[in-house]
Order: sequence, then structure tokens, then C-alpha cells
Amino acid sequence: MQTTAKNVNYQFSKPEKSDGASAYELIEDIPILDLNSSYSYLLWCEYFNETSVVVKDGEDTVGFISGFINPSSPDTLFIWQVAVAKSERGQGLATKMIDHILERRFCRDVKYIEATVSPSNIPSQKLFKGYANSKDVPCDISVCFSEDDFPGDENDHEQENTFRIGPLK
Repeated sequence: MQTTAKNVNYQFSKPEKSDGASAYELIEDIPILDLNSSYSYLLWCEYFNETSVVVKDGEDTVGFISGFINPSSPDTLFIWQVAVAKSERGQGLATKMIDHILERRFCRDVKYIEATVSPSNIPSQKLFKGYANSKDVPCDISVCFSEDDFPGDENDHEQENTFRIGPLK
């Protein structure tokens, strides 16, 4: 699928193993996101590509979402990370990436989207609340992981709240 915005010809596709490094590098450039191991991005691109998306502008990776169908809730797409290059923000690219995933046959039974978001990640909060608003569906927010749930002597990880959007369609 190709979409033109801001005089750019974005190419949306299922990620492949070869996209793992560029997904890692994109997320590395976004300080508010937790950077996982490079291995984890290879896994996302190889084994969870039906529920993830990579967006390119030419050869440059400008967007990436990693997600999966929750095994205990097969009608729920869990979005792990949403990354948009700084140069592409404000164009609605994150929303288009979510829509692109949901349009796939693999996601035909998805009725809900879930994601965990820390209180300081205002852009992700706005994304998910705005997405729910644009679809005219509820966005319920609840605590998923408290600071005490994270390991270590110092609580250096914020609480993570679950954003549950839906039912969709």
C-alpha cells in the first residue's frame, strides 16, 4: 500500500527480517520509547509481521509498529511499540499504520486494541485517545504495571497504563 502525504510516497508493508536493524535504529532515536535488544526487533519482523508494520520513504524507515494478537484474547491486537521518525511526526502516520495492520485479513477478528503507555509518554496517550475518538469508540485506561512491579532497588521505570480501545467495527 502506498500513501502520499507531505509530498512523500510512503510504502507500508509487513516487516521482514531485513527490517529488524532499521526498526531498532528508529526506536533508538526516540528517547521516550524503551529500546529493546536488536534481537527482539529481528523476532518482531520475522515472527510477528502479520500484526506489525514498517513504513519506508524510499530506503529510509520512517515508521514501525510492533504488535501481536493476545493469545488469551484473540479479538485483541496488542500494540507493543509505535515509532515515527521525528521528521514525519504530525502527519497522521501512526494512525495510518494502525489502520494498515487492522485492514489485513489476519486481523479480521480484532475488535479491540490494547497498549501500555507510561504517564510521561504524552504522544502515545494522544495517539490512542485520538484513535478511539476518530472511531467513535471508548478508550478505557487502567493500571497494568505499577512502579513496584518492575525489578530493581530503584524504581526507574514508570507505571504502565493499559489503553483499551473498542469495540471496533
